[in-house]
Amino acid sequence: MANLELYELDGCPYCAKVVTKLEELGLDYESHKVPSSRAARDEVKAVSGQAGVPVLVDEDNGVEGMPESDDIVAYLEKTYGDGAA
Repeated sequence: MANLELYELDGCPYCAKVVTKLEELGLDYESHKVPSSRAARDEVKAVSGQAGVPVLVDEDNGVEGMPESDDIVAYLEKTYGDGAA
């Protein structure tokens, strides 16, 4: 099974979009809830270099901190979706 981690914020529509895709694909993941204050998101900054969420980590495939919900959804579909190699 995939070794996925998602840094997310409750109530964030971009995070919800990624969570929906993870659930559609039946993927297990570890959720890291981040503080609402961007200034307090040291853990996210350490992983991705920025404070925005969502951020995906997929150690099995060398993804150390992918930001941007659209990019994450496209990556998940390509890597784990029906067309995955």
